[in-house]
Amino acid sequence: MQIVETILALVLTLGILVTLHEAGHFWVARRCGVKVLRFSVGFGKPLFSWYDRHGTEFAVAAIPLGGYVKMLDEREGPVPEELKDQAFNSKSPSKRIAIAAAGPVANFLFAIFAYWLLSVVGFTTVAPIVGDVSQGSVADRVGLASGMEIHEVDGRRVTSWRDVNMRLLERTGEFGEVTLEVSQDGSRGTLRGSLGGWQLSEDTPNPLSEFGVTPWRPDVPAVLGEISPGGRAEAAGLKPGDRVVEVDGKPVSDWFELVDFIRDAPETALELTIERDGRTQQIVVTPAERTADDGSVTGFVGAGVSEVTWPDHVLRDVSYGPLAAIPNAVSETWGDTRLTLVAIKKMVTGLLSPTNLSGPITIARIAEASVSSGFEDFIRFLAYLSVSLGVLNLLPIPVLDGGHIVYYTIEAIRRKPLSEQAQAFGLRIGMAMILTLMVFALYNDLMRL
Repeated sequence: MQIVETILALVLTLGILVTLHEAGHFWVARRCGVKVLRFSVGFGKPLFSWYDRHGTEFAVAAIPLGGYVKMLDEREGPVPEELKDQAFNSKSPSKRIAIAAAGPVANFLFAIFAYWLLSVVGFTTVAPIVGDVSQGSVADRVGLASGMEIHEVDGRRVTSWRDVNMRLLERTGEFGEVTLEVSQDGSRGTLRGSLGGWQLSEDTPNPLSEFGVTPWRPDVPAVLGEISPGGRAEAAGLKPGDRVVEVDGKPVSDWFELVDFIRDAPETALELTIERDGRTQQIVVTPAERTADDGSVTGFVGAGVSEVTWPDHVLRDVSYGPLAAIPNAVSETWGDTRLTLVAIKKMVTGLLSPTNLSGPITIARIAEASVSSGFEDFIRFLAYLSVSLGVLNLLPIPVLDGGHIVYYTIEAIRRKPLSEQAQAFGLRIGMAMILTLMVFALYNDLMRL
C-alpha cells in the first residue's frame, strides 16, 4: 500500500510541475503565432487525449517523468505553404528565446505564488531552539549552547529549522566563517566560528545533525497513541492512552527509551507495567521481528506515540498581508534558486559529493512524506522542486531550454543559425550528459533504499 501511495505522490508532484512548465512554453508559443500540435504531460503512448478548436492535441501519456510541447516546425517535416508563417523555425530568434525561456519562468512564477499563498494564509512553525550540541562539532566551535534560539544565519532571517537547514546547506564544504544571531534568557548576541570544511554524509545528508545540533523538543512520555490492527500490541491488549512506566521491572523515562527496549527484543516476551485509568497493571507483549535492508533485526509491536503538544512559547505564527507577502515570496524563491545554484557549483567543484544527487525514487519518497505531512509541507516541497526544475532547465546544455536559448542567442548575434552539424554535435553531447546524470541519480536512489 505504501508503494502505491509513493507512486501516486510522485505522479501528482511531477504532474503539477510538468504541466506548469509546459504551459509556459504553450502560452508564449501561442502568443508568438506558433501553431502547437501537441501538449503532452508524460512520455510515450497517450492514455487519453482531446483536441481544442485550434487543432492542438492535449494528451496524458503513460510515463509520468516529464512532458513536451510539440510545435509546427519545418525541420521536423513538410509544412503546408499556408501554415509556414506559424512554424516555430520561421519566428525571430527573440521569439524563440521567449518560448524556450517561458517554461522555466513558469516554474519560478509558480514558486512565488506558492510562497505568497502560504504567507497570506499563514502558518505556525516551531522556533529553531537548540536542544543539544555535539562536542567538537562546528556548532560547538561556534559557541551554540542548549536553549539558544537562532534568529539569523549569515545575516539572513530564519524562523524555523527548515530555514536553518537551507542556510546551512549553502555553506557545506566551505572553510570560511559562519555567523549566527542568537538569543537566550532575554539577551541577544552574535556568534562566529570557522566551518572547517564540514561535509554532508553521502547516504542520508542531515545538515543539522552534521553541523552538531539537535533541535529542542518537548518531553515525549511513553504514552501509546494509535494501535495497529492485527499487531502484537493489539493482541496483547494494549490500548491508546496507556502509559508505560516499566519494562521487565526497569523504569521507562520517555517514549524513545521504550522504543529502544522493544527494538532490542525481537520475538522476546516483555512484561510492561502500564498506567491505565489511574490503575497500574502488567501486560506481556512479544515484539515481532523485522529485518532491515542492512540485515539488522529489530523488534516492533505496532503502536505509535500519542500526539505531543508543543508549548506556546516555542511556536511562531507567521503571516503577511497580501501586499507584504509579495516581497517575502520573491525572497523565498530567490533563496531556493540560490541554494540550487550553489549546490550545482559545489558538485562541479567537488565541495559537495555527487552522491547527494537525487532521482525519481527519492523525489517520490519525499513527495509522499510531504503529502502525508499536510498542506504547508507539500506546497513548500512543490515550490522548491519547481525552482530546481526551472534552474536546471536554464543550464546551457543542449537538449535543455538553456541550451536552445544559447543557440538562438548565437543566431541573433551572427545573423544566421549555427550549422546543422554543430547543432547535432551539441545535441549528442547534451543527451550524453543528461543520460549520465539520470543514471547516476537513479543509482544514488537505489543505494539509499
